[in-house]
Amino acid sequence: MQLSKKEADIVKNAISTWTKDKVITQEVSETLLRSYEVTHFDWKRVAKYSFWLAIFSIIVSVSAVLADKWLIALIEMIFTAPDSVKFFSLALLSAGFYYLGLRRKCDHPQKVYSNEAIFFLGVLTTAASIAYLGKFMDTGSGHFSLLLLLASIIYGVLGLWFPSKLVWIFSLLSLGSWFGAETGYASGWGAYYLGMSYPMRFVLFGLVLIVAGSYIFGKWAKRVDFLSPTRAMGLLYLFIALWIMSIFGNYSDPETWEKVKQIELFHWSLLFGAASIASIYHGVKYDDGMTRGFGVTFIFINLYTRFFEYFWDGTHKAIFFALLAISFWFLGSRAETIWNLNTCLLYTSDAAD
Repeated sequence: MQLSKKEADIVKNAISTWTKDKVITQEVSETLLRSYEVTHFDWKRVAKYSFWLAIFSIIVSVSAVLADKWLIALIEMIFTAPDSVKFFSLALLSAGFYYLGLRRKCDHPQKVYSNEAIFFLGVLTTAASIAYLGKFMDTGSGHFSLLLLLASIIYGVLGLWFPSKLVWIFSLLSLGSWFGAETGYASGWGAYYLGMSYPMRFVLFGLVLIVAGSYIFGKWAKRVDFLSPTRAMGLLYLFIALWIMSIFGNYSDPETWEKVKQIELFHWSLLFGAASIASIYHGVKYDDGMTRGFGVTFIFINLYTRFFEYFWDGTHKAIFFALLAISFWFLGSRAETIWNLNTCLLYTSDAAD
């Protein structure tokens, strides 16, 4: 097994601790130490970014093709075809991408990033095909949220079937888009739905997604790996919505919001802070790096947002940015101290071996 230097240090430290605590014997320890080798170049990360760059290059290549005059006439002919033809053509193309990605995944399961890159192309063409389906079947009702729901269902079924976490994430993104558009349509595109602004609705949406995802994938052993991206998306929806509410409250009308004093919205900031602290508490208690990371990140976002709100107007800008610099310097120095402490502990353990 090949590990990066950082991963190898962690594994070596763990094996050393197990041997010292007599969890494993010296013979088992030596066997485990011989079971991996250190790679001094992170090929995994190179592969990941290379495939993303490849997709970007494909997009640029298509854009460059559009600049050729003789191809413009051909493309215009294609795009003047009926929407039904465009829909079926793109649907077949997306099916081809999914088939190719699924076949490669079966034949070469270790090539994770190239397989996911092919699935991503399928996601893009699926979105385009659904858009043309909407144009083909448009009745003028403006109920386009049904297309977003269809996209979410297609991505969800395919993501769970392949399985592909990337496709599943797009299912959750489409589901969130459908929820926002559907509640907007139901309210006649007004500011409120059941007395809730858009951010308030997504606070509830994020909570439901976290709870439902934990319940479903916590019990579905074959798809337990989908628990992490589902919780991450739920937390993202929740905390971004809470952050927006800490600034604008439950107001969707800019004119009404401008008349409200910022201190009157302070209870939303407290709710945002309480949610961040609860997330940190959960992460510390259950050793959950995701909830701990979200809590720490957004509690600092909350603090710096309040810093800008309450001190920007009344403080000289030189003093304001000096205070901001001091706070960031303090934060960086504390993080550096913690990092150095962990590094020293690791080296001490290695030296003791």
